Amino acid sequence: MRNILLVEDDKDIQETNRNLLERHGGYDIYQAMNLEEARGIVADTHLDIILLDIMLPDGSGLDFLAELRQDKKIPVLILSALGKIDDRLKGLEAGGNAYLPKPYDSRELLYTIESLLELKEDVPDTVTRGTLTLKISNNTAFVNGTDIGLTRDTQFSLLNTFVKYENKVLSTEFLYQEVWGQPLTGNDRALVTAVSEVRRKLAGSGFTIIKERGKGYRFGATE
Repeated sequence: MRNILLVEDDKDIQETNRNLLERHGGYDIYQAMNLEEARGIVADTHLDIILLDIMLPDGSGLDFLAELRQDKKIPVLILSALGKIDDRLKGLEAGGNAYLPKPYDSRELLYTIESLLELKEDVPDTVTRGTLTLKISNNTAFVNGTDIGLTRDTQFSLLNTFVKYENKVLSTEFLYQEVWGQPLTGNDRALVTAVSEVRRKLAGSGFTIIKERGKGYRFGATE
């Protein structure tokens, strides 16, 4: 059985999701109507995934997510009525693993939950390449044991993606989808800036990010 926490102040949505998950099976379900209750459950319970609303009576779910990401790697699926692209990007940059705007289809909800749980089981907590170490549980990266100060959302996600596909050329479109969880629309300024910052912080690691003109970017050892 996997432990799942539903953080939602709308009683109807809470019960709908609970009934759906009970019918689907395989879950022990915990429920919180506000952040105070959620914090208590997180402190006392081993959780496999959290379904998190953003607008809660005692604060923002994004603030709670930021607290969570300081030392825990529990997958978080954000469920929110805030469905604009900027809202979704904020949720993913804050550390959400996926974002479904309300109203969502029950099949998509179940599929997303299962996908996040599969990823949780497959991903090691520590990835090492030479002097470079990535700590997945708290989204930090180290060179020779020193934290290189990546932002824990965009920059770490970008470097983690590059490391997974070491020496492969990754297109701008692919990177944008992997890091921001959305297709590229408009210019790629955000990606260019993030790549530049990560490359700068990799100095002395023995690795860099190379721009492949007309193709994308490649992460690999410095020559």
